[in-house]
Amino acid sequence: MKNAYQKYKTTQVQSASREKLLLMMYEGAIKFTKLAIQAAEEKRIADRGQYIGRAYDIVMELNNTLDHKVGGEISRNLEQLYMFMTEQFTKANVSGDPEPLRQTLKLLETLYDGWVKAVEQIKKTNSEKVG
Repeated sequence: MKNAYQKYKTTQVQSASREKLLLMMYEGAIKFTKLAIQAAEEKRIADRGQYIGRAYDIVMELNNTLDHKVGGEISRNLEQLYMFMTEQFTKANVSGDPEPLRQTLKLLETLYDGWVKAVEQIKKTNSEKVG
């Protein structure tokens, strides 16, 4: 059963639009940050480290996909936010304090909400062009 689910998830990722992939990455970072907060609060050190590592990797991938030529100032600002988040992940992993994770979670959720609205606007604009 797990194998079928994994195939479904792989197909879902491979067939997703760039916008959907971006949202999926944010969703993953949010999920792992929440799990890391819970693990930190429960003093589950190994789990905390694992979840922080997953969230960190996603944020680094978001940073690596920035196009500074196209994005200009927006991409530079996002890069600064992503770097701040990775510092917060590191701080939380070293100290065991969940507070840096909570700060990062707020940033991720705010950015996610903004991207959701942007994607909806793109779809609306594209459908108006077609219609």
